Amino acid sequence: FEFALLWTARLSARRRRSGGGEGRETAAAAMMAAFLRYISGPKLRRIHRGTDGSPGFYYQPRALEKHSDSILGWAYILWSVSYYTSPLLLLYCYRKGYIILSKIVPAASYASVLLLVLTGVACLRGVGRWSNSEYVQFVSILEETKRSNTAENKKRLAAYSFDFNHWPEDFIWNEVSSQKDHRLTKVSKTGVPLLKPELKYRGTPDSFVGQILRFPCHVVSYLMANSFGRRMLYPGSVSLLQKAIMPMLLQGQARLMEEYQGKRAKLIACDGNQIDTVFVDRRSAASERGAKLVICCEGNAGFYEVGCVSTPLEAGYSVLGWNHPGFAGSTGVPFPQNEANSMDVVVQYAIHQLNFRIEDIIVYAWSIGGFTATWATMTYPEISALVLDASFDDLVPLALKVMPESCKGLVTRTVRDYLNLNNAEQLCKYQGPVLLIRRTKDEIITTTVPEDIMSNRGNDLLLRFLQFRYPKVMAEEGVRVVREWLGASNPLQETALYSRYEVDDDWCTSVLQSYKSEHGGQFPWTVGDDMTTDGRRQLAIFLAHKHMKNFDATHCTPLPSYEFALPWSL
Repeated sequence: FEFALLWTARLSARRRRSGGGEGRETAAAAMMAAFLRYISGPKLRRIHRGTDGSPGFYYQPRALEKHSDSILGWAYILWSVSYYTSPLLLLYCYRKGYIILSKIVPAASYASVLLLVLTGVACLRGVGRWSNSEYVQFVSILEETKRSNTAENKKRLAAYSFDFNHWPEDFIWNEVSSQKDHRLTKVSKTGVPLLKPELKYRGTPDSFVGQILRFPCHVVSYLMANSFGRRMLYPGSVSLLQKAIMPMLLQGQARLMEEYQGKRAKLIACDGNQIDTVFVDRRSAASERGAKLVICCEGNAGFYEVGCVSTPLEAGYSVLGWNHPGFAGSTGVPFPQNEANSMDVVVQYAIHQLNFRIEDIIVYAWSIGGFTATWATMTYPEISALVLDASFDDLVPLALKVMPESCKGLVTRTVRDYLNLNNAEQLCKYQGPVLLIRRTKDEIITTTVPEDIMSNRGNDLLLRFLQFRYPKVMAEEGVRVVREWLGASNPLQETALYSRYEVDDDWCTSVLQSYKSEHGGQFPWTVGDDMTTDGRRQLAIFLAHKHMKNFDATHCTPLPSYEFALPWSL
């Protein structure tokens, strides 16, 4: 019996020792996992103002984290510069004879040492974060939200501004079943449908031999579009530019979150890109404007933090802003297909997650944002209105403006194949109310000089739009008087033209209303077919005046809220 007791005691002690070892191993593993989270965790930038009125403030890292993060930041900048200049660097190394095995092996050794040093610096940054109570609390909230993505956890996480790629997903494009929205069945492997141009190359038959002969041109076009072409078209996607304006973006984001109680969300498009959005809800104000949602589409260097979102926001509307793929928190590259995919998930989010009726949605775009805006109204024709500010009809004329004349054919092919922003073509597919805002001193979308208002491509957008909707009115004489009206750059000149052609607004409105009541509202209309030349002139100027307004400013001047208006409709 004593032997049995002694044996049991020894066995229990052995189990306790074994259990303690396992416990220590588990604790060590948990500690290592936590330390890795601090090493690879997101960069914390700001802690927003609390609901209790506590002021927001920028995160202040301690010395170890601050200096190590600075070293890693400079390493990233050097890598980015090397990446963008890699063709020149490779050419230089080739001419100097550095691309040989005897030179590459030592360089690889130096690169390995540098990588090891940077890994050590990252570990030091993790130690600095571990010793900061604010960062520790932030990481615990982030991990809890990833485990349980509840509304309460998301609200706690929204108090922090940090690298958006660590933000949990809020809405995925296929969350809505095809029974709820038939458009989801149209999505292909590449994404949502786009209007494709019909390319016809003279002198080269559309055969196997013709395709072989065109292959070198396709290769050059692809390289142009994917290297400097895309970055020239969307400079906001360049990471170095984003890093330079990061303080401005953080300030704008803090304003949206703290002053307007904005709600940030991550949307997953059908191509897998993560789209950074912000939503400001004004429905609680019980106003007519607050019940309307304005979806804002930014320009080629615009971000919702500092972009055109402010215009409808200050006008009292509910607002949904989003960043292009590759801009700020959004991932991917801003090619037309990715742009349309992003816009699609934004509209789906507004309808199915934010619970806005599609008839209460207005799309507002500035500059290059006109492409996604016209795509949205073409695809979702029930959208109530479209406002295009400083936008253009087609990218080709603007691309030819900045490229050598000798490259005209190659530039046209590249744009049509890879960067086809066909705003006018998409706009003509929409049946709803439209307002175009033209900048009278626009220096970006004019093809000559800013003072030449007739070279503003917004004019061509209006003409194509009116010619589609009112082809009988916009015959040769109608186009001529509208061009004359477009030459008026101030209200005084517009009034003088109105008086010269004796435009009667009441008569024009009654003619259009009579036609609509008799024939319905589906465009194109045949109104003006049996009308006198003077009557068609009046209608042409009247319609141009109703669909376009001038704003005396340059391209990048923010549109004041009092200039933001809903389009005219019968």
